[in-house]
Amino acid sequence: MTSPLSSLLVANRGEIAVRIFRTARDLGLATVAVHSDPDADALHVRAADAAVRLPGAAPADTYLRGDLVIKAALAAGADAVHPGYGFLSENADFARQVQDSGLTWIGPPPEAIEAMASKTRAKELMRAAGVPLLDPVDPATATPADLPLLLKAAAGGGGRGMRVVRDLDSLKEALHAASAEAVSAFGDGEVFAEPYVERGRHVEVQILADAHGTVWSLGTRDCSLQRRHQKVIEEAPAPGLPDTLRESLHTAAVAAARAVSYRGAGTVEFLVTADGRPYFLEMNTRLQVEHPVTEAVFGLDLVALQLRVAEGAALPLTPPQPTGHAVEARLYAEDPAQDWRPQTGVLHTLDIPGQVRVDTGFTGGDTVGIHYDPMLAKVVSHAPTRAEAVRALAHALAGARIHGLTTNRELLVGSLRHPEFGAAQLDTGFYDRHLAALTETTPDAGTAALAAALAEAAPAPDAPLAARLGGWRNVRSQPQTRRYTSAGTEYEVQYHPVDHPGVRVLSAERHLVTLEVDGIRRMFHVKRNSNNTEVYVDSALGAHTLTPVPRFPDPQDRTEPGSLLAPMPGTVVRVADGLAPGSHVTAGQPLLWLEAMKMEHRILAPASGTLTALHAVTGQQVEFGALLAVVQEEPQP
Repeated sequence: MTSPLSSLLVANRGEIAVRIFRTARDLGLATVAVHSDPDADALHVRAADAAVRLPGAAPADTYLRGDLVIKAALAAGADAVHPGYGFLSENADFARQVQDSGLTWIGPPPEAIEAMASKTRAKELMRAAGVPLLDPVDPATATPADLPLLLKAAAGGGGRGMRVVRDLDSLKEALHAASAEAVSAFGDGEVFAEPYVERGRHVEVQILADAHGTVWSLGTRDCSLQRRHQKVIEEAPAPGLPDTLRESLHTAAVAAARAVSYRGAGTVEFLVTADGRPYFLEMNTRLQVEHPVTEAVFGLDLVALQLRVAEGAALPLTPPQPTGHAVEARLYAEDPAQDWRPQTGVLHTLDIPGQVRVDTGFTGGDTVGIHYDPMLAKVVSHAPTRAEAVRALAHALAGARIHGLTTNRELLVGSLRHPEFGAAQLDTGFYDRHLAALTETTPDAGTAALAAALAEAAPAPDAPLAARLGGWRNVRSQPQTRRYTSAGTEYEVQYHPVDHPGVRVLSAERHLVTLEVDGIRRMFHVKRNSNNTEVYVDSALGAHTLTPVPRFPDPQDRTEPGSLLAPMPGTVVRVADGLAPGSHVTAGQPLLWLEAMKMEHRILAPASGTLTALHAVTGQQVEFGALLAVVQEEPQP
């Protein structure tokens, strides 16, 4: 039994750091945060008892600097380090350095991390332990019969360095791209290939082990709804699995843990084919993002158990029995309709109602920057049945007020309410089939624009009494006009404060407009941001961000036709081979690759024609709206 812990440093940021601090506080531990310069006033810093600066902004200079993290722990008097997930959480060398510094490592033994760090080496270990595997494919000798293939980075995770290849002509380029992304993300360009299973399910098993030989298998999770090989919606238990398959997954997960003398919390991930055959994917030697659904079902605090195991405590021989069903949705600052483009800027409001758990690293007024993952929050519901849990989560998200950034909230609500998801017809191709339908613009933006215009015209609360009492009787005789844009569509509202075709105005105030639309009473909550550049309208019909259109647009806002502007701040990580002014390009051809918020984004030629200007070079940092290149469209025959 080691000495009880007294002070914990979390070598991470955002929602996972806040979540770990919450448990540490409940256990009476002092807490220490580390932070980069952009995170100086972040929620995880505000939530800790003490904080240590890691000078710089990029992860490579801050959260990935193990030497600085250990120095911070020692300086702050911490006696333990919890890595969270991502960053250094699966770095065996860092784990050793923590232990060599006299600090307690809240994680598995470095040898277990090392054994599972390379997916290729991990598969060899699992094969020896009798865990079922997909046979690897040598890209150099691949034939059409081997297609489709999935290319995967041997190191790391989170969907980085992964590509699906459906024709041999694109294999070489896909290998190059996957390897380049893996080097950028993990410092290791090793890539391997295996068969890509169409309509497979991503099912995983949570395990927890102590130093006394006890290994718990804490049920299954389904994580099949993914974008870019990154999970979006997770649930526990995985629905619709036969008991025999469920037991075989538990057995294989425990065998995997015992094969590397595992200790602490970890996850063994499997691919389950449409006909029910399971194959080992990888073992994550850390806490998973989706761990809250397992906590809800088993009534456990996995972070508290991690800390107790690290102190040397023994687990009971058997875990508690699970109850009910839990579902988690990851709320991202991104635009699913624009190739999942991440968003940056001020998050003015984040308010999620209902009896749900919200793990977040942000509050209203915080800024979402360019350097880190764009996840805003994890929202978790738990109920006696799957249908009730799904319904509660969808209702909470639909009623949320999220202002300032485009998010995937509408996509999450649509996914949870989709007939396939409701019927538990789950597979990793869900968004390949349904993304277009799930990202269609909601049809009621015109009504939202009307509510925004009425709120704008309403007297202020501090207006003279006569103006407020006169309200909607003492008005101009001619209709007024306002214009707004929403999701690329412009809406012109001609309104009169008394008469509106098909709509009856019941009341209109600066922040709340009540309308009777087609005989149904609706309330519209209206809020403007601080500089009046956006209007946010929330109602039971949906949420809309409206941009008022100025009556006289600024001529400087116009750009040369064919201009390619940076859709976000980021780093140019690649320029297409041979691309230079004068090059002929074809519509949709990738010209540049921009990395921002842990994701890589392709900048495509908007039309076929000639590249007349190229302002981007590899390694260049660019701001939002920066001119990257110009393509002059070729004349149509």
